[in-house]
Amino acid sequence: MTDYQDQIRRRREEILSRADAALTRAGRSWSDVKIMAVSKTVDTERVLDAIHAGYRLFGENRPQELVRKLDALKGAPEAADIRFDMIGNLQTNKINAVLGRAACIHSISSLHLAEAVSSRAARRLEQGELAAPQPVLIEVNVSGEASKSGFDPDELRSCMGELRELRGIRIEGLMTMAPRGDKHRARETFAGLRGLRDELLAAHPALELPELSCGMSEDFEVALEEGSTLVRLGRVVFDPSFELE
Repeated sequence: MTDYQDQIRRRREEILSRADAALTRAGRSWSDVKIMAVSKTVDTERVLDAIHAGYRLFGENRPQELVRKLDALKGAPEAADIRFDMIGNLQTNKINAVLGRAACIHSISSLHLAEAVSSRAARRLEQGELAAPQPVLIEVNVSGEASKSGFDPDELRSCMGELRELRGIRIEGLMTMAPRGDKHRARETFAGLRGLRDELLAAHPALELPELSCGMSEDFEVALEEGSTLVRLGRVVFDPSFELE
């Protein structure tokens, strides 16, 4: 085992310990929680190191990098059961590259994008190239920051009926990002996402939104306390110099 492999393994143990404490504080269990290693800034060798450390879920923010890493890992025995999700902004001209490759698309940030993904996925379903509708998460700009993409909460409330009618996608939950460097605002953002999810479920009884994707390296413990089911960790996983507070 290399020094880096040992560092990433020990860091994972620390992450799991902190996550476990956060879940205990919130009265939650691990049954509905996943930890994603965001591999967008590292090469395939580092992904293999993370796999050996125990990670099975990875996130990429560029379609071409997602495809490159999937191709590079194809046939590797240790990568047989891993999953890659698309977590970055998705342009309509890149949709075909991720359909059938990304296990889930986290960044459906507008009705237009949802319709575009759905139409392309529906076409592939008809042609037998996809076995099932594409799983997606709806990105919500809960904090209202101009720099962030995603549905405004009121916008999502008004068009959820239209989103539910799109047959090429399967909506599995909601995703958001919190303002950086402010744990209080992060908590408000994550609680807001959970509250919006509960509101949508009440308004649409047949709807299921099991996934709440929120929380990153700086605020994943707060996210878990507020109901996150999937935390997206990059630097804290792959950068041994990143300091956990």
